Amino acid sequence: MEALGGSLSRTLRAGDVLVLSGDLGAGKTTFTRGLGEALGVRGPVTSPTFVLARTHPNLGDGPALVHVDAYRLDSALELDDLDIDFPRSIVVVEWGEGLIEALAESYLAVRIDRPHGAASGSTPIEGEEPIEPRTVTVRRVGSRWL
Repeated sequence: MEALGGSLSRTLRAGDVLVLSGDLGAGKTTFTRGLGEALGVRGPVTSPTFVLARTHPNLGDGPALVHVDAYRLDSALELDDLDIDFPRSIVVVEWGEGLIEALAESYLAVRIDRPHGAASGSTPIEGEEPIEPRTVTVRRVGSRWL
């Protein structure tokens, strides 16, 4: 997931918005961590669950990365109240489906699905994490992505 976030970074610019969806543990924050590393932002990129939004300034001359966890938000108005600098940042919103549509006319919707159950991954090697393949679907919304 980190490598995927890193590779997608090459297509992004200030003003771009990504909406990440998927179950808990699907890899949304891991994806964002890879994106942040590739963009060269100050880190580490961690889940903003308890602060709702975290801004990672760019260490070079690129845009900042704003990482939002909208899980506890009930409306687009609450998301708007976070006062995010959309035009000058790359904004990643976890759990933003149904909220971001009111604030951004163009965005990438990134859906991450992971397997569930005992037979979902390979047999782990002792001392290593099991491999859990993900299925990632990217949907382009709005004129920016035509």
